[in-house]
Formats: sequence, C-alpha cells, structure tokens
Amino acid sequence: MSAQPRDEVQMKWQKKIFLVLIVICTVSVLLHHGGHFTWNNQVFHFGCSHQAQGAKPKHSNIVFLKTHKTASTTMQNILFRFAERNNLTVALPVQACGHQFCYPRSFSSHFVHLHTLRPNLTTNHMRFNKTALQRLMPNDTIYITILREPASMFESLFTYYSRHCMSFKRVPNGSLEEFLVEPLRYYRPEEIDSMYARNTLTFDLGGDKDRPAKDIAYAHEFAAEVEKVFSLVMISEYFDESLILLRHLLSWDMEDILYVKLNMRTEGSKKKLSPGLPEKIQAWNSIDAYLYEYFNASLWVKLSDLGLDCVAKEVQLLRQAQERLMGTCFGGKMPLPRSAAEIKNKDLRPWQPSDKVDIVGYDLPVNISREAQERCLKYIMPEISYTRILLHSQSLRHRRGYLKSHVPRQHIGTALPRHSQVHRSQPPLPFVHSPASGTESKSTPKQSKGTTKLEP
Repeated sequence: MSAQPRDEVQMKWQKKIFLVLIVICTVSVLLHHGGHFTWNNQVFHFGCSHQAQGAKPKHSNIVFLKTHKTASTTMQNILFRFAERNNLTVALPVQACGHQFCYPRSFSSHFVHLHTLRPNLTTNHMRFNKTALQRLMPNDTIYITILREPASMFESLFTYYSRHCMSFKRVPNGSLEEFLVEPLRYYRPEEIDSMYARNTLTFDLGGDKDRPAKDIAYAHEFAAEVEKVFSLVMISEYFDESLILLRHLLSWDMEDILYVKLNMRTEGSKKKLSPGLPEKIQAWNSIDAYLYEYFNASLWVKLSDLGLDCVAKEVQLLRQAQERLMGTCFGGKMPLPRSAAEIKNKDLRPWQPSDKVDIVGYDLPVNISREAQERCLKYIMPEISYTRILLHSQSLRHRRGYLKSHVPRQHIGTALPRHSQVHRSQPPLPFVHSPASGTESKSTPKQSKGTTKLEP
C-alpha cells in the first residue's frame, strides 16, 4: 500500500522537473535570440487573427524596384537579410556596373553577375525593364516598388545629387528656389544624370520623364501599366503600414520586416521648403505627382481591405519588436546616428555624395555579445558594403556548386545552389572567375534612349 503513494510523489516531482526544464529551455531560446522574436504568436492573436500562421509558405521570388530617395535602401536591407536567412540567390550587378545594374541604362540580364544568375530576388538600382526581368526571374515572381511625396523627394534629390547632376550644378549658389523659377534654363534632358532633375520615379519605372505636363492621358495610362505589373506599391510616408501589407502579401513573419532606418541625412543637410515651392516641384514633376497620388490612394484601399484596426495593431507590434531589436543591438538605447568619419568599422560607413550632404550611419557598441554583434551587423550595413559581401558569399557558393557538379560520375542530378522551392530547367553555369566588386563609385554608362513606358 505504501508503494503507490511513493510512486505518485515521484511522478509529481518528475512533472515539476519537466515543467522547470521547459521554462529553462524557453528562457534560453529567448536569450539566444536577443528577446526580439517573442511577438510571433501575439501577431495573430492581437493583430490579424483571421490569417492563420504558417497557412502559406513564405514567398521568396521577388523583384523590388529600388527607387531614389524613397527609403528604398532600408527596404533593400530587409530583402538582403531575408535572402541570407533563407539561403536565396540575389541577382547582383557585374563589376563594371558598380553596385547598380548599370543605371541609368534600361535593365538587361547582361548586367547580372554570372555567379548570381537564376535568382530569387532582385533589388539593386535599375531602370525597370519588364521583359528582361520576366526572362530572368521565376514565373511566380512578385513585383514591388516604393514611392515618396514628390516635393520632399525632389528636395532630397537636389541636395544629394548637387555635385553629380549638371542640371543642378548650373544653378547659381545651388539654389533650389532659383532652379524652380525657370527649370528649363538649367535642365538638359539628354544628359546622363538628367533623370535626377525631373520625374525620377517615372524614369526609374521605365517611363518617359519628359512627357509634357499637360499630357494627363499619358500619366493615367502609365499609372495603369504600373499597377498591372506591381502587386504592391509602397509609400515612404507610410512605411510601416506598407510593410504590414508586404508581410501579408508574401506570407512573411514579423521578424522578416524588422529594420533600422538607413541612408539618412543629418538635419543640417535638409532644406526647408518655403511656401509655394511644393506646388512648383509638383508642377515640374507632374507625372511623379500623379503616380504618387494614384498609388497613395491605392495603398489605403489595400489597408482598408485588410482592416485598419488589424493594420494598426500590427504596426504597434512591429514598433514594439523594433524597440526590442534596438535593445539587443545597441545595449538598451536607441542608436545614435554617426557621421562616416566617426564610424570605426569601414564596412558600416555610408557613401557620401558630396561635402554638402552628410549621410549618417551607425556603429555597434563594444559591450554587446559577439553573437549580438553578428546578428545586428547586417541591420545597419550600407548598401555598397552589403552588396559586396553578398556577391562574395554567393560566388563562393557558386564555385562549390560548380566543383561538386564536376566531380567524375557525380555530376548528373546534382542540386543547383539555389533555394529548394524554386525549380528551373536551365543548364549549370560555366565557372567564371570574377572577384567581388568593391567599387563605391556610381556607374554612369551612356543612357539608353527610346524607352517611354513599361515594356509589354
């Protein structure tokens, strides 16, 4: 009779020990991940609960058209990190193109490095060419881009490219006000960098930047073409809300859209627009202004369809996760932007377009763990450095795949060095030795002519 109580007591102790072990393991996992992955279940309980977690696989075939001065570098960083975590291939430019796909020329697959072909993602700067991208990318590729309010964007372009764009360099004293009094006095549409001086968004999307402002029909038709191709047009002013739409479109987790703002100017590098200037900027960039109004309205239709309460809750969860990320990466404090000269790690120094503009970046504190440093480094890595590192790692993977596929009697049926969800029927690529590009200069090949709209 006494054996049974002893067995019951023993079982109770075993259950207690088991529960303690579960708690210890859970705490260990949270600490291991820096505490910023704890919101996953909350998202679906307190956010958009009508969508079950894990109902769909994460979509990994993506083209993000990186537009200029629109928070696109921050978005590109999100995609770069997603690609690395999921062992995806990112199309990267050949060395001759620098870190862009030979912009401002219209995109061609010839601009893609051989070691990064058969890509899942494409995100470096280009001038959009739908036909060339459709030939390069898998059939189920989702196209995304981002726009920004034209007045604030043009002020940023004018300041950022004041030393590179001749249309801006001609203006006395570098005055934005003076340029807008008579833009055609300084603007030369045939010059290589003229796309920075008028309808930059339209040009990046493959459209005709110099179509007359009175041609409203063209702006309407072009917006409709863009809408057919791009499943999501993000809006810079509503970046977090746009990310929530992106998350649902791609069936991603909240972790996949965490970010740190990149490629920002100091407040001293920004110019406050005097009364009347925004209207002049919008008139000069009339097609961009039309695109922005069109897709800003479209964004809010999509947000309403998802549910504004749902979106607001997920935005709140995203920002809470951002705070935990900041705590992990910066020792519990918000990161202080630093000038390039103050950043010790050269890979973290952002490119400086001129002495008139101070682009800030970040440095990691020395007192965080090595594991946290490795995890957080990519969040704050500038575009040029990240592109170079990705090219190096993908070239190594390509070479390993090539060597493996050429072992005698073992080359048949060897898996391509590519994400398992993507299936292509192209032959293995030949091995071509091409070191990773370390250039930080902007590629300025001859501008292609005659492209006036999205190619069919």
